Amino acid sequence: MSNNAAKALEQGKGILRLAPTWVPRSFCVPGRRIKLHPDDYYVLGGVRGGIDERWLSSTTPAKNGPLTGENEGLSAVVYSEGGKEEQILLIDVIEALKGEVIGDRLWNEYKSWPMYSKFFDNMGPLPHHIHHNDEHAAKIGQLGKPEAYYFPPQLNNHGGDFPYTFFGIAPGTTKEQIKECLMNFTKGDNKITMYSQAFPLIPGTGWDVPPGMLHAPGSMCTYEPQKASDVFAMYQSLVNEAVIPEELLWNGTPKDEIGNYDQLMEVIDWDLNTNPNLLETRFMQPIPVSDEAEMEANGYSEKWICYRSDAFSAKELTVFPGQTVTITDAAAYGLIMMQGHGKMGVWNIETPSLIRYGQLTNDEFFVTEKAAKAGVQITNHSTTDPIVMLKHFGPSNPDLKF
Repeated sequence: MSNNAAKALEQGKGILRLAPTWVPRSFCVPGRRIKLHPDDYYVLGGVRGGIDERWLSSTTPAKNGPLTGENEGLSAVVYSEGGKEEQILLIDVIEALKGEVIGDRLWNEYKSWPMYSKFFDNMGPLPHHIHHNDEHAAKIGQLGKPEAYYFPPQLNNHGGDFPYTFFGIAPGTTKEQIKECLMNFTKGDNKITMYSQAFPLIPGTGWDVPPGMLHAPGSMCTYEPQKASDVFAMYQSLVNEAVIPEELLWNGTPKDEIGNYDQLMEVIDWDLNTNPNLLETRFMQPIPVSDEAEMEANGYSEKWICYRSDAFSAKELTVFPGQTVTITDAAAYGLIMMQGHGKMGVWNIETPSLIRYGQLTNDEFFVTEKAAKAGVQITNHSTTDPIVMLKHFGPSNPDLKF
């Protein structure tokens, strides 16, 4: 295993090529904007549901119940062996090579790659739900889950059925009112979004969602960096006329606490949810990483798109047509191509318009810390089309200083 990992690292000169990782959700209808071939959204069978997610740089297995496929949710590294393309799991590469891949700083503290990102692509909204913090998640042997959203313009030619997201709890709401909603979960629509606020989703912007915050993601195709965890509980019983199973209300609750509605209430960070300034404190407008005129003169533009969490961060890099640039970062990162084609290090990079299930692509990579610090050379081969890529980083990014 370690020989294959080292071979993949050497072949990519510190940049690992990743295979697409598709994940179905049985309770969602795909929005059909993540470039999967139209014939393949239900390729795993109707019982598994439609494929509405692509996981990026993931060492976190998907938790999709008893029918979950082997290695579902786990990213694979592509390398050459005897003239053939072979694959090895990213988690195995990191466990074999440790700090050579993610850097000694992250390996020494986490002994793993502690985040992943994804596209989630739903035709309709998700139920109002919550992710536990570390304290509550530890009760079921998991980690807490902060996450963030960014809405890539390239994947949002339409907004789906409901391009608005509910965040938090409206100021003035009482804990008794929310508890009553939870106790009414099995009685039809528990009307919990009556006590929330919805915001329109705008392509090219994003939101920060700490653990303990209620949220009902809208129907835009979303790029979502997050901590390496899949803990959640659904607090809304009916969405888009779809009934949410009661078991999902108690998902994340210790077995001996199931039926205890006070336990569900404890998971809610009340001050965070009732903050009257959610737009000011949770909304994220992109922020240039350095002087815009200076970057433009050097042939590129780079912006922070997720920057309010210490658990991860993300950037959007644009390389202008015909330009060659060298971009340095202080930490390892995964990346996904959104637009354009060209060369990155030893790799050809391109943005496919349509992908078959199981097909390999040249649009997703993982850049080791050593390669990131040395600088990644990117050449845009087009005379008209910019290269645009999204880059997701782990905790405490040294470059994030605000």
